[in-house]
Amino acid sequence: MRCIWHPDYFVTLPPSHPFPMAKYPLLCERLLRQGLARTGDLLQPVEASLDDLALVHTAEYLGRLAGGTLDAAAVRRIGVPWSPALWRRSRLAVQGTLDAAGVALQDGLAANLAGGTHHAFPGHGEGFCVLNDVAVAIRVLRRDAQLRRALVIDLDVHQGNGTAAIFEHDTSVFTFSMHGERNYPSRKMRSTLDVGLADGTGDDEYLGLLHRHLDAILARFAPDLVFYLAGVDPVQGDRYGRLALTDDGLRRRERCVLEACAMRGLPVVITIAGGYAPTPQRTAELHSFVFEEAVAVLRRRVDHCSIDPARSD
Repeated sequence: MRCIWHPDYFVTLPPSHPFPMAKYPLLCERLLRQGLARTGDLLQPVEASLDDLALVHTAEYLGRLAGGTLDAAAVRRIGVPWSPALWRRSRLAVQGTLDAAGVALQDGLAANLAGGTHHAFPGHGEGFCVLNDVAVAIRVLRRDAQLRRALVIDLDVHQGNGTAAIFEHDTSVFTFSMHGERNYPSRKMRSTLDVGLADGTGDDEYLGLLHRHLDAILARFAPDLVFYLAGVDPVQGDRYGRLALTDDGLRRRERCVLEACAMRGLPVVITIAGGYAPTPQRTAELHSFVFEEAVAVLRRRVDHCSIDPARSD
């Protein structure tokens, strides 16, 4: 599977900062070590253009990001200190999702080893999210006539409030969010379909709801492309999650989403979204599960296409 990756997805943060920035290089190293990706399959993005970003974000907000003139309240709302490296990293990650979308439209499946920054609104960032990569990718692809209808499957434990607000009145984009009802953000926006979960929700209830709602969505909405925000913060023990998925439950979740899309021939873009396990190493391990399941889906597809019709029953 081809993945988009850049070493500058990592930027240095203060030692006590809660965001696990190290998960990005750790995930890349893990995928290479496990054979889930090869060096030649890692494609490097450039920084997203301001013209592309302006399809979602306001000129004032982009100007303050570019010039480093965000006020203290805006920086606190984002939750990550501004720096030229963060501005560059944010643009790289947006382009990474856009590039992954282009690859997915060719290959059927691709991933950005970052992205899923779903709390970013047109005029501000919040919740560790500076720019909304999925929203920009959708708007660029539609501008360039590569996409008509998109489905956003957001399984991060926190509602994708920025993405929901951006597309609330756009019937060509279906936003589906399953999240902790009492978790951040306290003020939820309106997705096309929101499924709020009680604290402590475990495998059986979570997967039952996911199967039911995903089947219903795919039965009535026919997207050209699926963006999957595969956040791992619903797993038990996450510092900010408050749900109780097991490792096996997370693997089954990834399998459910990817197989449902594969059965219908829908191309999928994976972004990794959130995850706050006790260590960056554990977080990277959890993020790797979706890649294991994605490679398994691709292998099954190849095996199916390799069957000799003359010899099959």
